[in-house]
Amino acid sequence: MHDTGTPPRQSGPAGGEQDAARSKHARRFGLPIATCLVMGNIIGGGIFLLPASVAPFGTISLVAFAVLTAGAIALALVFGRLAERDPRTGGPYVYAREAFGDFAGFLAAWSYWITTWVSNAALAVAAVGYLDVLVPVDDHKWSACLAALVLQLLPAAANFAGTRYVGAVQLVATVLKFLPLLLVAVGGLFFFDSGNLGPFRASDDSPVGAVSAAAAILLFSYLGVESAAVSAGEVRDPRRNVGRATILGTVGAALVYLLGTLAVFGTVAHEKLVGSTAPFSDAVDVMFGGSWGGTAVACAALVSMVGALNGWTLLSAQTPYAAARDGLFPGAFGKKKRGVPTVGVLVTVVLASLLTVYNYTAGSGGVFESLVLITTFTATVPYLLATAAQIYFLVSGRRERVDRGRLVRDGVLVGVAFAFSMWLVGGSGYAAVYQGVLFLFVGVLVYAVMAARRQRAATVTAPED
Repeated sequence: MHDTGTPPRQSGPAGGEQDAARSKHARRFGLPIATCLVMGNIIGGGIFLLPASVAPFGTISLVAFAVLTAGAIALALVFGRLAERDPRTGGPYVYAREAFGDFAGFLAAWSYWITTWVSNAALAVAAVGYLDVLVPVDDHKWSACLAALVLQLLPAAANFAGTRYVGAVQLVATVLKFLPLLLVAVGGLFFFDSGNLGPFRASDDSPVGAVSAAAAILLFSYLGVESAAVSAGEVRDPRRNVGRATILGTVGAALVYLLGTLAVFGTVAHEKLVGSTAPFSDAVDVMFGGSWGGTAVACAALVSMVGALNGWTLLSAQTPYAAARDGLFPGAFGKKKRGVPTVGVLVTVVLASLLTVYNYTAGSGGVFESLVLITTFTATVPYLLATAAQIYFLVSGRRERVDRGRLVRDGVLVGVAFAFSMWLVGGSGYAAVYQGVLFLFVGVLVYAVMAARRQRAATVTAPED
């Protein structure tokens, strides 16, 4: 048997309920807000920038989008099933620890935490490209860096104010982002020109290599399928609503992604799209002429990205909060104020800001793509551990964890989700895996210290024979 460590001190979402009851600034999320959290975190900066990022691969990247969508939906269904059985805050951390013990749970929490704050830095860098459409800030690296830092601080302020305001910002941002996306996706059909698509395979990679490489970039667009599961403790009736929000949010985001990307490919010439920093703005300019449309899209993109930063900032604190409650993260991460783990939010903002400054200081090209690929790898660790936990529950035959009427369907879904996650590791690239593993190895040292402290505390408090 594996060592499951001490019993989890979270008996369920009760902690979130009690916290919400104590503060008028804390409010639990219903199905609409939970769905917006999923969709808002998925449709963050990715859809607005990634058409240009994958354009160098050619239209074969649309194949990667389709494959990625199937894998993301399978992953969403697996998270929905896991959350239905264990609706505690923490998502992949909770499932990995329940199945494999403290160390696996810690790895899931640590790698997911890395994913969230690196994603925040990447989102802020991407948002600067759209801000430059409105205010010229991208010509000088320090003005761009300052803008990226400000864009990270605004959502953090909403989080410090409480979950009530986090939910309000998320709802407004999700609604506003759909206006330009629908404008381009539907309006682009009337301006679609197949001559703009460019070659099917524009790179020197093999077809399989091109699909894998494009998918590694595109995964950033789907990070967030686990959002409702990670924040399950803040969701009303989580056994019912977390799974529904996860599936509705992922499917809705997938439809918007596929239609919007196809529209951009068909309205903006391939040669221009490859070098674009604001492809949706370029698409609207082509459709309506002038620059007013592009400016409007840039405003909406900024709203969208700030909304995504708002949601990711909350998620960045939720997993360390769950781990801290079990003694696997420093205790400061396990305290909430106004429904939000404020220490986790503060640490995330500081780390993401330092990473942003480092990347602008280094002056290397492709900052956004580099950050995306690192998060691609670190995200696969909790995904793999969560899907492995589901496999463990299914194969072990634990009655409290398995619905025998859904055994075959759940088995197929988890197989697809696990294979999908493994494939993404291979598509991340050697550099991303190398840097991501370094982040994980630092976590091993942190785990060693935390485990030693727990053991020492247990020895001190244990009654003498």
